This record gives sequence, C-alpha cells and structure tokens, in this order.
Amino acid sequence: MKKLLKVIMQGEPFAVQSQKAESGQVMKCNIVLQELGGKYEDTYVAAMLGQLASCKFYTGELVYAVLRFQTREYNGQMFQDILAVELVKINA
Repeated sequence: MKKLLKVIMQGEPFAVQSQKAESGQVMKCNIVLQELGGKYEDTYVAAMLGQLASCKFYTGELVYAVLRFQTREYNGQMFQDILAVELVKINA
C-alpha cells in the first residue's frame, strides 16, 4: 500500500535477532500511522527495520508511506505483520 499518512507516535529503536543480517542483529522500531481525515480514521502499527529504524519522525508529521502487509498461520491462528518499506517526510 502506498499512501499519505500522519505520524501518531514512534517508539525507540531496539536490536532483534535476524538470520538475514551479517551481524545476526537488525535494528527495529515501531511506528503508528493514521490515514488523513479525522481522529477515527484507520490506524496502522508498522515495523521499521534496519536504517529506516534509526530515522526519527515526530507526532503530526505527514509522510508518504509504502507499507507491506503479510499474514502467517501459527498454531491454528492467523497473524498479520505490517512492514514500513519506505517513509518519506512531506514538507507541508
């Protein structure tokens, strides 16, 4: 999904184990993004990985977001992950 969204909040980056990273660890940070319109618009909690996790976004900033949605089954339950592939600040 590619969309213009508003930043609600961003957590602090932390290291997680990754088999894909050379060092065995990758930085991760969660960000809460909301569609434009009103305070009850759809909201997404997305993970930012690697260098993107070190970028700082502030509450109220507008960003162009590219989000990837993935679902997986585990023990008979379905889980959905949202990954922020790209976030670009929009100067308003």
